[in-house]
Amino acid sequence: MPKEKEYINDFWLRLDNAAKIYPAIKDKELTSVFRVGVELKERIKAKQFFEAIHAIEERFPYYKVKLKAGVFWYYLEPRHLPITVEPDHIIPCRAFAKDELMFRVLAKENKISVEFSHILTDATGAFEFLKTLLLAYLEKCCLQLPQELFFLRPGETPSQEEYEDAYNRYFRKIESRPVKIPKAFHLPFRLKNLPRFDVLTAIVSTDDIKKKAKEYEVSLTEYLAAVYLYSLQNIHDRLSPFKKRTSHKIIRIEVPVNLRKLFPTYTMRNFSLYVMPGIDLRLGHYSFEEIIKTVHHQMQLETDKKLISKMISRNVSGEKNPFIRAVPLFIKSFILSKLYSLATAQYSGVVTNLGNINLTPGINKWIDKFIFIPPPPNKNLKVNCAVAGFDNKLVISFGNITVSKEVERQFLTFLIAQGIPVKIVRF
Repeated sequence: MPKEKEYINDFWLRLDNAAKIYPAIKDKELTSVFRVGVELKERIKAKQFFEAIHAIEERFPYYKVKLKAGVFWYYLEPRHLPITVEPDHIIPCRAFAKDELMFRVLAKENKISVEFSHILTDATGAFEFLKTLLLAYLEKCCLQLPQELFFLRPGETPSQEEYEDAYNRYFRKIESRPVKIPKAFHLPFRLKNLPRFDVLTAIVSTDDIKKKAKEYEVSLTEYLAAVYLYSLQNIHDRLSPFKKRTSHKIIRIEVPVNLRKLFPTYTMRNFSLYVMPGIDLRLGHYSFEEIIKTVHHQMQLETDKKLISKMISRNVSGEKNPFIRAVPLFIKSFILSKLYSLATAQYSGVVTNLGNINLTPGINKWIDKFIFIPPPPNKNLKVNCAVAGFDNKLVISFGNITVSKEVERQFLTFLIAQGIPVKIVRF
């Protein structure tokens, strides 16, 4: 048996740098679970689907693990449970029970979805798992697939790079003091009764929205972030005089960045950071043109490789500090939960873009769309947004725990006003 496969089966894995926060904050509501799914043009064939599940059963041993608490850190221990398929008829992004794996496969009619705890991976890792499952299923349906289409082939031994902590690989010590970031505006809407998490999904033409972004000379992600900021500014403008006076005046959006595009790695674990473009309402009202220019320049600057390296250094330095390493886990967990609350006070919402997905013409014709659902937001943020594109369909999903749909209304109404037709679909 290859050496790396022995390692993954017989030894534990440390949590990667990004994963360390999630055990300290997760609960039945704040689950840290997200979903990536595909909707096919034909109903799923059960026999071939279960054969595909069996074909990839041992391909992802680094996901077949359970979370364990050590004296100083949480860690991942192999858990030899079969991958089960659940019917997709309940609330998405639910918490995992202690006796479950920290990912699940769901199926319904023509939809295949996977849900992952952020303790295991990010959206890129989850998508590669889904893609492997999808391709294995299409092969079982007697479709001839070129082998180079598989990023991860069923039956092959996982490389050690697949389960590396890429943050540690690319860590280099950079001396810099953290910059104090002012608190951001948060939505004033009342929370729903339990269960709170609700998803609204809209579809727009990728070509239409790219054309509009091109008019402003920005990327699609920059355009969407600007629309979200503009929507939040509209909500702030409609506050009562008292609430407007007492609310924070910074509106800031967290936009995750896939670091694999900057730092080459095949890791299937977390490897992303974020940028936070924003506007300062103390300077006055912003036109959309002003917002989109601000977002563009901030994101171009903050995604500079040197600045990202500084962020990696800052984040990883903490876990390498000898004093912090010696602190017992229960104290670390308390501190991390407080740090998470402080961090989410710095931004008003999240816009995360999985990107445009394109396989091959022979594969694409089987697929209608891909869907990316963000994890439930915490009680500060209340609403977040995730995007996935495929075959001229940009699917925008809003995760919401409030009684209001004002963010969604503002966002989608603005797109319509920009000449971009919007279709609301039932989740």
